[in-house]
Amino acid sequence: MLMGTSTLGSLIYPREARRRRVSSWDRTGKNNDFVPIGAGETALLADIAGSGCINHIWMTVNAEDPLYLRKLVLRMYWEGESSPSVETPFGDFFGVGHACVNHFVSLPLNMVTGGDPLRRNQAAMNCFFAMPFADGARLTLTNESDRPVHSAYFYIDYEERPVGDDVLRFHAQWRREFPTQATMDLSAPGVTFRDTNERVNLDGGENYIILEAQGRGHFVGVVLSIDHVNPIPQFGWFGEGDDMIFIDGEVWPPSLHGTGTEDYFCAAWGFPGGKYDGPYHGITLAGPNEGPLAYSGKWTMYRFHIEDPVCFHKSIRVAIEHGHANCHANDYASVAYWYQTEPHAPFPPLLPVELRLPLPERESLKRFSATI
Repeated sequence: MLMGTSTLGSLIYPREARRRRVSSWDRTGKNNDFVPIGAGETALLADIAGSGCINHIWMTVNAEDPLYLRKLVLRMYWEGESSPSVETPFGDFFGVGHACVNHFVSLPLNMVTGGDPLRRNQAAMNCFFAMPFADGARLTLTNESDRPVHSAYFYIDYEERPVGDDVLRFHAQWRREFPTQATMDLSAPGVTFRDTNERVNLDGGENYIILEAQGRGHFVGVVLSIDHVNPIPQFGWFGEGDDMIFIDGEVWPPSLHGTGTEDYFCAAWGFPGGKYDGPYHGITLAGPNEGPLAYSGKWTMYRFHIEDPVCFHKSIRVAIEHGHANCHANDYASVAYWYQTEPHAPFPPLLPVELRLPLPERESLKRFSATI
């Protein structure tokens, strides 16, 4: 049976594996089942020897800093590598951006929250992506806040089992561009939606980059967060930007060229339903979609290529326009998820903590109102 096979139908077959878990349980036998992380410190969540596959990660955090979800950094290393295969702010990795939590359930990721935990910006966070390793796995959580994390709770569930030479490694990478480099000034007098529609993008050079990777593998999804602070006058929708995926060194046209942001995320006509969560696509955080402030503020959406992974043999570049022909100067941040052979190309340096933080709500609304 293939590693990572987890459909209901596969449960009838015996598994040649031994289940293990690393967790934050209190080794004294009391109920302090957590790990504190001081300001500037790194907690070693797991240091697993041998070969196997992580199948589930559960985490929740109690921190003083209200922006801890962007100030904590999750990293994962396979086979003793010095450059992490996973490097992303804590909250974004689990499916919601902007240093926020929200309740949603997808196939590989979810957050469970509501009521008072939601008001405290806390959630149970789960990941079910398979993460194989042949000779060791190390997971860390770094607190880049100047305030302590009082408690980080976690389960890392894995199987001890052989890993073949043909098994790809899991990767996840966070990026942010704020502001995205707009191709026109939407605050200029007389600019209309018609003006933006007449612009042309026939090289993808100004697109927002979700992923650039080298090697062989497949792209399996993205969580994209947008703070819409630069709307077209009298047209608040941010999602006219096409997705473009260039495979194995393509220049133009890309193998996959889409028709609009909401279309790539499997919706249509904007996001008329607001927040929703499905197995492979959804919106985990939504602003208003009606009235004078429609599509303002902070949004997070996801698309997982579980049934339709995007394969590459040499390289891949996953990009999306920020508005038609890149007309918007917005806040874009993303986590790309993919599997590939090692070694992977070096990641771009993670932005320093001050450049990872979201705009305050009042400032976001002020900027939106300046051009709408």
